[in-house]
Order: sequence, then structure tokens, then C-alpha cells
Amino acid sequence: MDKKVILTSVLAMVLFSTLFALPVFADGLPTHSELQKALKAVVKEKNGGFGLNMWATIVDRGGVVKAVVFSGNNRGEQWPGSRVISAQKANTANAFSLPGLALSTANLFYAVQPGGSLYGLQHSNPVDTGVAYRGPSKNIGTPNDPMAGYKIGGVNVFGGGLALYNSEGKLIGALGVSGDSSCADHNIAWKVRHELKLDYVPSGVSPNKDDNIVNDIAGGISASGWGHPICSPEASDIAKGFSKTHPVRSKK
Repeated sequence: MDKKVILTSVLAMVLFSTLFALPVFADGLPTHSELQKALKAVVKEKNGGFGLNMWATIVDRGGVVKAVVFSGNNRGEQWPGSRVISAQKANTANAFSLPGLALSTANLFYAVQPGGSLYGLQHSNPVDTGVAYRGPSKNIGTPNDPMAGYKIGGVNVFGGGLALYNSEGKLIGALGVSGDSSCADHNIAWKVRHELKLDYVPSGVSPNKDDNIVNDIAGGISASGWGHPICSPEASDIAKGFSKTHPVRSKK
């Protein structure tokens, strides 16, 4: 066979394999720098917590980690354990949201308690510790974070995880935030998602029919079945105000 024909065939195969090796669900997700910029801006605001630095993780619809960032000047300025929790929250919001129904990690709290309709969910889909703790520590939180490109797994059932919907209403992945109280985590995640314009939420279980935190637990009972504990009056008031300050968007 002619050498030119062979070379052309090889190049065509390489191009084909490269194109189809690209992440299927990554389109439209924020870059590392875009996510970090949004997180740093939101952390400076009042969010109803301790005002701590935070971790944020993005996963695509396939559950693959795409970006891991922190808001501080270095990886030691926020709780080290919250890095994996942020990824776990992103995985959970992605795994239990659908094109027509968004469930935040905050929405899952009450239902997974003993006797609840989803009890045991928190023990399913465990974190892949080989992914969570692989690679050199110096790369943590950078564009080369060792989790990036791998499926992290994990289920988290308190505030901080939100599904991501683009302007067409398509579910493209999820965001997880951790590093403060669970209610502040939710509030920060909500604001970051809004900043990234990935909050075209189709419907949800909150009174406003979105995936906002539901603070309706009284006497140990959630009226809706989707309740989350109140961490502080300030955090609760901030979340209640999201319908006016950071409302979810409607698809075009």
C-alpha cells in the first residue's frame, strides 16, 4: 500500500479517536478559572455562616469531575476535608436530579433519616477513595487537581449540592460547595450557580417549585418531606430571599 495512503489513514484514525474521546457531557460547564472567580466573589458576601473560605467542585452529567477550586490563597486556607465533600455533593446533585426535576442535596436531608422514604440512600454510591486521595497534594485545587477526569461517586445529604441547567434547560452536571455550615454551603452554591448562569431549573420540591433549601422541620417533622434543619436565622432568611435576589431563570 502507498505510504501516503497509510499515513492519511493513520492521521484520520488519530483525529477520529481524539474527537470521540472528548468528554460527552462537558459542553457548557465553567472552566476552572470561571468557577474560582465566581466562588471567590460569593464568599466575600454574607451567607449566613462563619465566613470561611470554601471548596467547589463541578461534575459533568456522567459524574466525571471537571474542576476543583478553593477560594483562599492556598489549599490550607479552607477545611481540607471539605474538598472531597464538595465533590461528593456535586455527584449527589447530579445523580439524583433529572431533566425535569432538580433535587439539591439540602432537599434530601429529611427523607434519608431513619424511617424516611429514602433512608439508606446516604449509604449507596460510596466515594471512590482511590480517586479522592490520589496524586500529589501540590496539585489540589489547581486545574490539575488529581480528581479531575475521574468519577468521584459519593452521596451527601445536607446543603451545598445543586444541579446545573443551561439556558436551554438541559441538565449538564452539578456543583458542590463545602467549607462552612451546611446552610451557608447551600447559599453559596446557589449564588455561584446564579453567577455562572446555570440555574435554568425546570422544577423542584420547594414551595417555589425549584431546588432551594426547605426549612420546614418543626418538632422533628418536615411538612413537605423535603426539609433541612435551620443552621442560623440569617442563613434561613438569605435562602428565603433567593426568589427575589437570585431567582432561578426560565429557559429560552
